[in-house]
Amino acid sequence: MRRRAFIALLGGAAAWPLVARAQQAASTVRRIGLLLPGNARTTAVRGQLEAFRQGLKEYGWVEGQNIIVEYRFAEGREDALPAIAAELARLRLDIIVAESTVGIQAAKTVTQTVPIVMATSADPVGTGLVVSLNRPGGNITGLSLQTAELSGKRLQLLTELVPGLTRVAVLSNPLSPSIAPIVEQTKAAAQSLGVEVHVAEVQAPDKFESAFAAITSAHAGALIVLPDPVLYGQHPRVVTFTAASHLPALFPEKEVAEVGGLIAYGPSIPGSFRRAAAYVDKILRGAKPADLPVEQPTAFELVVNLQTARAIGVTIPTSILLRADEVIE
Repeated sequence: MRRRAFIALLGGAAAWPLVARAQQAASTVRRIGLLLPGNARTTAVRGQLEAFRQGLKEYGWVEGQNIIVEYRFAEGREDALPAIAAELARLRLDIIVAESTVGIQAAKTVTQTVPIVMATSADPVGTGLVVSLNRPGGNITGLSLQTAELSGKRLQLLTELVPGLTRVAVLSNPLSPSIAPIVEQTKAAAQSLGVEVHVAEVQAPDKFESAFAAITSAHAGALIVLPDPVLYGQHPRVVTFTAASHLPALFPEKEVAEVGGLIAYGPSIPGSFRRAAAYVDKILRGAKPADLPVEQPTAFELVVNLQTARAIGVTIPTSILLRADEVIE
C-alpha cells in the first residue's frame, strides 16, 4: 500500500468516532429547558446564552437542528421562579438547565425525575441541592462557583487595594439561600484581618436605595458585592453608586469591571455556562446526574478597571496589577 493512501486510511479511521458521534446526535431532536433568574435583554445574560450555545455546538448539539431549547427568564423577580419552573416541568423536557441556587431549588421542587444541570450554584451541598460534590445523588449535578477560601481572597484583595482598611460593607441578598455561609466566611476572614464588616441587605430591585443609604451611613472604606442574580442584574446601579461615592468596590463578575466596576475577582460565569453544556451532552448520551461529580472552579479571573480607579482617586498597587488577568486602561 502506498504511504499516502495508508495515511489517508488512518485519517479516515480517526474520523469515524466523530462521524458516529455526529450521527448519533442528529438521530433525534432533544429538548432542554433553560431557567434563568435574569433579564434576557441584558448584556450579561446574552453573554451567558452565547457561551452555552457555543458549548452545545462543541459537543455536536445545534439549536434548531438536533436540539430545541425552551428559554424562560424571571426578569429579576425570584418569586416568579417556582411558576416558571412548573411550566417547564409540564413540557416533557429531557433536561432542565438552571442558574443560581433559587432557580435550581425551584426546578428541584417541581421534578425529581427530569435531570437538572446547575449552570451556576454557590453552595450546592450546604443548601441541600446535592448530597455531596463527588456523588450528587438524585437528579441534580453541574457546577458550583464557590469555594471556601474565595471570600477570604476577595477581602485580602481589598486590604491590598485600600491601605489601612478597617471597615468594609458587604452588599447581600438575604433571601438567597446560599448567601448566609458566604457572609459568615467573609466575617471570619475579616476578623483575622482586623476588619469590621457591615452587611447591607437588598432583597429586590426597589430596595437598592435604602441599601446604598446604609452603606453610606456605615462610613465603610470599601465594598464587597456578593454573588447573587438580583445584585448581578442591577450592577449598573451599584457601579453608579460606588462611582458617585468614590467607594472602592469589588465585584464577583469580571463583566461588571468591564463596564465600570473598579475590580472583580471570581470564576467566569460565561465559562460555567459553557461547561454546563458538557453535562447536558453526557446526560443526553445516557449518563445519570447522580453519578456526575459537581465541578468547583479552579481558575479565577482578576480584572482591574484603571479608568474607574482614576475617576474615584484610587491607586491600584503594582502587586495587584501584576496579578491581573485583564487591566482596562
